Amino acid sequence: MGILKDAVSLLLPPVCSVCGKLADTSDRMKMKLPGDLVLCFDCLSRMVPEDKDRRWLLCLSNPYIGDPIPSMPLYMPFRYEGFFKDAIASVKFKKDRDLAVFLGSVLGKLAQEDNITGDIIVPIPLSHERQKQRGFNQALIIAQEMSKKLHIPVAKDILIRTRDTLRQSELKMDESRASNMKDAFAVAPDWDISGSRILIVDDVVTTGHTLHEAGEVLTRAGALSVAGIVLCGNRYVKNDDPF
Repeated sequence: MGILKDAVSLLLPPVCSVCGKLADTSDRMKMKLPGDLVLCFDCLSRMVPEDKDRRWLLCLSNPYIGDPIPSMPLYMPFRYEGFFKDAIASVKFKKDRDLAVFLGSVLGKLAQEDNITGDIIVPIPLSHERQKQRGFNQALIIAQEMSKKLHIPVAKDILIRTRDTLRQSELKMDESRASNMKDAFAVAPDWDISGSRILIVDDVVTTGHTLHEAGEVLTRAGALSVAGIVLCGNRYVKNDDPF
């Protein structure tokens, strides 16, 4: 099987898993890409993180009076544009698990360099329907790769979905996104997270309501602190100033 695969590779040059252009196999070897993932030099060169002082934001793009966790932080090292917009689409709609592994490793490495610490990593759970369609939860894969870099355990069953929600990307108004996520999560009854510092992981953030709702639920269950950790996001809004 390996010989056949090598022969096919010679006849059909590898193409980038994200943009579809021809890729140099030396780029793949240099980056130690997982599985069958191939990335071209152009895509690799577009992976430019934000400056260190621009990676931390407030979780909610539009804070509100009475927020029980108004200072919940958000770590977001990349913008949801260019390579990352295309890559997230490939993960979600082309079901590219190897790409999700790679993105999680990238996020984990940056989080390690920025000395992010905590006690537990908690991925945002997918609805049962989307999990079945995609075959995996990209937030969990990203969290597992982060765990390898940060040496912090992942607990995939602390947060549970209590109901299905619409895709946040399909909703335009901030209020609609907030109500869409209201009471969407609960903490599993067999978990005691009292006094724990929790890192909540997802792939993309826009308004921050998904992460914030998870943070509220975990805080009510006794978490000492909660922070959102995402690969990338759209934060072209008034609260885009770093701490």
